[in-house]
Amino acid sequence: MLSIPIGTTRFCDGVSRRAFLQIGAVSFGALHLTLSDLLRAEAAQDPFPRTRHKGLIHIFLGGGPPHQDMWDIKTEAPAEIRGEFQPIATSVPGIQIGECFPRIAQLAHKFVFIRSVVGLQDRHDAIMCTTGWPANSLANMGGRPSIGSVVARLQGAVDPSVPPFIGLAERTQHMPWSDPGQPGFLGPTFAAFRPSGPDMANMVLNTANRDHLPERKTLLRAFDQLKRQLDHSGVLEAADNNTQRALEILTSSRLVEALDLSRESPKVRQRYGDGKPYKYQYDGAPTVNEHLLIARRLIEAGARVVSLSYGRWDSHGKNFDLVRDHGGKLDQCLTALVEDLDARGLLDDVTVIAWGEFGRTPRINKDAGRDHWAPVSCAILAGGGMRTGQVIGSTDRTGGYAKDRPVHYAEIVATLYHNLGLDPSTTTVLDPTGRPQHLVEAKPLPEVI
Repeated sequence: MLSIPIGTTRFCDGVSRRAFLQIGAVSFGALHLTLSDLLRAEAAQDPFPRTRHKGLIHIFLGGGPPHQDMWDIKTEAPAEIRGEFQPIATSVPGIQIGECFPRIAQLAHKFVFIRSVVGLQDRHDAIMCTTGWPANSLANMGGRPSIGSVVARLQGAVDPSVPPFIGLAERTQHMPWSDPGQPGFLGPTFAAFRPSGPDMANMVLNTANRDHLPERKTLLRAFDQLKRQLDHSGVLEAADNNTQRALEILTSSRLVEALDLSRESPKVRQRYGDGKPYKYQYDGAPTVNEHLLIARRLIEAGARVVSLSYGRWDSHGKNFDLVRDHGGKLDQCLTALVEDLDARGLLDDVTVIAWGEFGRTPRINKDAGRDHWAPVSCAILAGGGMRTGQVIGSTDRTGGYAKDRPVHYAEIVATLYHNLGLDPSTTTVLDPTGRPQHLVEAKPLPEVI
């Protein structure tokens, strides 16, 4: 923590004391960095915020959602495979999805259902979904950077007071399920800002502190004095601009207001729901419906990529009870988000995706569950200017393997980059050796662009 003296005040006990403004370090990834550290590598960004920008809301269904109980119902499969759910018609003739998603069915013309996601591994983490690469790719350099980190590096902040990459996921016991996406070889400067817990408390200047800031130059002078005291070697000489940008975040209300749901109307909050009670959470994420609403607010405030984890889908037992619970809640908040973005004129600019690290076994086990199944999985997308109201790909009769149009997960990530305004076939980032690295080795889905 930095304690910077900015004046004298007298408290109600009559004792005159020095008032201190405490500005805490915030957590980025596994490291603790100051805001100035976070901002140091972004000096080349466009200093003029845009009123509109491309955005991504990435919803990770940690644990592996059961594709054959969601978007790919197998009514003609044997009983030990097809499960308990029936298909229901949607707003798009010829497309049916699982009965737990009636709202999504009514809004199917706004969605893309991918039934044949391939290339995933049997790993309980989000790495392939957030990067488009296998986990061991460039591991000796720190690994591949996630979409959010790449966007933060290449496109910078829309508003200097709002981080471009924000991770909303609450910490989970199985930590990879709350991973918003790692910065990889780009380094911790481009990790997600995580406002949960003490990070947000450190972001807020309380009223007393604000009363002692007649202008931001006072605080800047305090930083300059601190720098002169601590830095005799000139290491911090180049930090002035980054410190000023850090102060923009600390003294601006834009980010704090975006995170404050009390500013939303009760009607809007009711449409999203709160996802409670949290069931089947165990070591995973809760079903926080309001995170999707906060994600929309953050995008409006200037964030480019907002990542969150929703639920714990590792259904080795009671699979169908879990899908009824998680599915019904996801059905409510995901449709509310898409309708909300559409009503606000943001849907063409903001891409929404919900998917997990792999699928589930075709055969139901003795505990009425489905186990890990990497050969095929699923995804649902909306917005981003895509051609929606369609299904891409299919699986065989049992839902075990891709049949028509296998879709590699890297193609999906390439599509997300494309929707964010980055051409994955030509755009590169430099690795620590100075060598340019492509964002992903795949092309966007031609069916949607």
